[in-house]
Amino acid sequence: MRARAWSGVLAAVALSATACGGGGGGTSEKKDDAGASAAAAGFPVAVTDCMGAKTTFDAAPKRIVTSNASGLELLMWLGAGDKAVGTGFPPGNGAMPQQYAEQAAKVPVLGRTVIPKEKLLGSGADLYLDSFSSMKNMGKTGDAPTADEFRAAGIKHVFLKSSACAAMSKSPRTDLSGVEADIEELGKVTGTSARAAELVASMRKKTGAVQDALKDVPQDKRPTYFLFDYDAGTKQPMAVCNRQVANAVISQAGARNVFDGCDGDFQPVGWEDVVAKNPDWIQLAVRNRGSEEANRKAFDEAAEFLKTFPATKDLKAVQEGHFLRIASERTTIGGVRSADTVQEIAHTLYPEKVK
Repeated sequence: MRARAWSGVLAAVALSATACGGGGGGTSEKKDDAGASAAAAGFPVAVTDCMGAKTTFDAAPKRIVTSNASGLELLMWLGAGDKAVGTGFPPGNGAMPQQYAEQAAKVPVLGRTVIPKEKLLGSGADLYLDSFSSMKNMGKTGDAPTADEFRAAGIKHVFLKSSACAAMSKSPRTDLSGVEADIEELGKVTGTSARAAELVASMRKKTGAVQDALKDVPQDKRPTYFLFDYDAGTKQPMAVCNRQVANAVISQAGARNVFDGCDGDFQPVGWEDVVAKNPDWIQLAVRNRGSEEANRKAFDEAAEFLKTFPATKDLKAVQEGHFLRIASERTTIGGVRSADTVQEIAHTLYPEKVK
């Protein structure tokens, strides 16, 4: 917004008075005030990427681009949604929490899938929030900007490490601590640490209630669970392994991921491997199609495939109709609602214990 003329006059007068009386000390004082303000907000803040390289923020970013709807949603939860100036993999209708849907719909879509390099570098952003560093089955292809290109464009590159760095994790993920760390770290970067603490506390309350309800269920008595990533293809199923966020969600919900023995995030397997595991429950994990009707159709298609495909039609879960219709994004990409997914799965598997 343009300043009014009289404001400009007053500013000029004030500037003149400072120059006459202080020998330029006002500029130093302003810098000191800015530094004090940043320090009071918790800056500088240093974060690391998947390989441990450090990025430092002296102040909160003002223009943020997110790689996907999950990153955008996290900004909304933190109260930093007004800083979003673009996203890839935009949220479909009904994918975003209702209270943020209208605001999210106004964020420019820079790419229906992965944001083209030129658009990202030319976005005017000062922060790129990335969820997809190692998620090969989510379409991370093409010519991504290099660190030097990000730097030249004035864009700092930050990862949601619970998803982006999962394949590099040194141990299995069995709880949501990595997701919670992402929320807390982004809260520091965006100057919303207090809100981040509230969100994490709420998540822990939900997952804690599930753990308490299932404390008497022995590990070897918990049902086995297969996440069927329908959109990854039906010719060869894609397993979620023990470093993936989904393994943490499944474990905290009181189930046993049938492919928790594979190290990494995702791994192609054969249908014979799924048959050998013969899971008690199968999650029909489909990606958001943009409307409830389209999502319902996709879930139906996934179920019909399992019911009619020769290799899977006799599986225990298929015969008993033990299907969970939960979007893949809600399970394989960490976020505030990961705790809600834990609750939903646990309630389905243990309706008498988890209300």
